[in-house]
Amino acid sequence: MTDVRVGVIGVGNMGAEHAGILHQSVSQATVTTVAGPHAERTRDVAATVGARPTTDSYDLIADPLVDAVVIASPDETHPDLTIAAIQAGKPVLCEKPLALSVAECVRVVLEEQRAGRRLVSLGFMRRFDPAYVALKAELGAGGCGNPLMVRCVHRTVGYDPGANPLRSITASAVHEFDIVPWLLGSAITEVSWHAPRVSAAAGFPDPQLIALHTESGVLAVAEQFQNARYGYEIRCEVVGETGTISIANPRRLVIDSAGTESTGFPADWRGRFADAYRLQLQAWIDAITAGGEPALATAHDGLVAAAVAEAVIASMKGDGRRVAVTAPRLW
Repeated sequence: MTDVRVGVIGVGNMGAEHAGILHQSVSQATVTTVAGPHAERTRDVAATVGARPTTDSYDLIADPLVDAVVIASPDETHPDLTIAAIQAGKPVLCEKPLALSVAECVRVVLEEQRAGRRLVSLGFMRRFDPAYVALKAELGAGGCGNPLMVRCVHRTVGYDPGANPLRSITASAVHEFDIVPWLLGSAITEVSWHAPRVSAAAGFPDPQLIALHTESGVLAVAEQFQNARYGYEIRCEVVGETGTISIANPRRLVIDSAGTESTGFPADWRGRFADAYRLQLQAWIDAITAGGEPALATAHDGLVAAAVAEAVIASMKGDGRRVAVTAPRLW
């Protein structure tokens, strides 16, 4: 079978990473076109994978040498580009979030419904992370009894350009809005947002704490800390009626010296989730070659996560009041 010819939109860290993984680590995939707004950067990324560069994302989508599209461009561009890929009849893997609002997500979901087949996959890659997969399996086997509480932590080294509390919710905490119901098999129905004093480093509250109440009565608490400084760290613990299950931090190197033991943290998401991104992309390509539906998150999953994000933002603006989650039912 011939390779799936993939076009990658976006030449920042995320786009370049996707292009590199597809080129080096995913079987039956060839990156044929790379699109980005800056010609020189786009040429550089394209050259690393032997692809054609273009500064026009819609040119990439229309390219007859592109069978499938990865969208890793800025968040606000996701819905229009995803819709263009749907209209071109091409499978698309869109990085999260699907859109920055429920209304924009609805546009995408309705367009896919008009197409009459599943074309959109969403990059909630934690569903492919071996640690999260093992945690879900252990929960399903009753490893800690009936779950009562989930504790999630997402800490990054420092602020990205344009960092703000809203982006922390739509671009970062959105992972928890997907993974918590995925782990528990229960939708998030109500949320509230909380924070300490305003951070002197940022001028806005950081870290943030988000309470997520699920349909099954489980309480999840998600911490988002954009300026933790010490390293990139992900934690997840499920507290159940008979025990707890938690994800252990990967320890790639341990140093014993001068009476102490030390270990390092990854600098960013690339070190922690390399396997997850590779496995997700391989599952996507495998589904395309087999003509089946990918086991990735769907456009509707993106819509539901956006509805949770909107409720959290409403709580933030409402001084931490509890807000119900309302997602449109479009099927």
